[in-house]
Amino acid sequence: MENLKIFACSDSAEDFTQKVCNHLGIEQGQITRMKFKNDNNFVQILETVRDKDVFVIQTTEPPVNERIMEMLITVDAIKRASAKRITVVLPYYIYCRSDKKDQPRIPVTAKLLAQLIEAAGADRVLTCDLHNKAIQSYFNINCDVLTGSNLLQNYFDSLNIEDKVVVATDAGSSKRAYAYAKHFGCPIAMVDKRRDGNDDKAIATSVIGEIEGKNALVFDDEVDTAGSIIETVKVIKKFGAKDVYVGCTHGVLSDKAVSRIKDSPIKEFVMTSTIPLPESKKTDKITVISISELFAEAIRRIHNATSIGELFE
Repeated sequence: MENLKIFACSDSAEDFTQKVCNHLGIEQGQITRMKFKNDNNFVQILETVRDKDVFVIQTTEPPVNERIMEMLITVDAIKRASAKRITVVLPYYIYCRSDKKDQPRIPVTAKLLAQLIEAAGADRVLTCDLHNKAIQSYFNINCDVLTGSNLLQNYFDSLNIEDKVVVATDAGSSKRAYAYAKHFGCPIAMVDKRRDGNDDKAIATSVIGEIEGKNALVFDDEVDTAGSIIETVKVIKKFGAKDVYVGCTHGVLSDKAVSRIKDSPIKEFVMTSTIPLPESKKTDKITVISISELFAEAIRRIHNATSIGELFE
């Protein structure tokens, strides 16, 4: 793999990138980053990338907009250094929730970001569990999408939880819940949400399906402020579930999410490492599963021009 180079394009991506490189048995690419006194970013690649297959990894630890600019500048620097191919690796796709124009006079930032990545010179994008699968079509370059569901399934299998039931947070997540229930060989239930008044706020009111006396598993693609998921968990407990476990690919955990999880009836909150979890947010209730090995294998397959889909078969 002598023609493969992997770079971290921010300090926050260093740890994830190093783990990927360790799995592949290669050295992390040498790069220097700094800011001028006028707050402008500067990047310099410290080794040759001419005619190399280059992967640029960026995580989304705040400040998010700073991370985007670092990524674009890094891609531009590598492009101008005559790399053969550049793949941007975004374990969590930034601005994924701004994926459609559902209000007057608002942007579709997820598509704008795709256009910026292409304009900077990227040839390919590798990401994981998009909030909306349509985002993949925003690119005119190849976009490979991994999933963290297999890791979550394997982890919960290892817990040997008895009397399981997978609970969908609403009708929109029922397809995801069904896939998990099929894997675990257990029944499925769904939380019924209704609109309360004119503020368009969804209120969980009841549960469709049998959950009394069972251990409930709730899955989502991402958890941000944790407000909705905690409301769902409270309803599940109200209707007689024993322990409630939550699993997600992307633990954004912004605002008061961590304190809400700590004070909630959740038995264990499980997330993958697509977004770095700082020390200040770590708690006994939160378990982080490393996803770096999956990304390493995907990078290996892209570099060797072999199938990524076979990873999940």
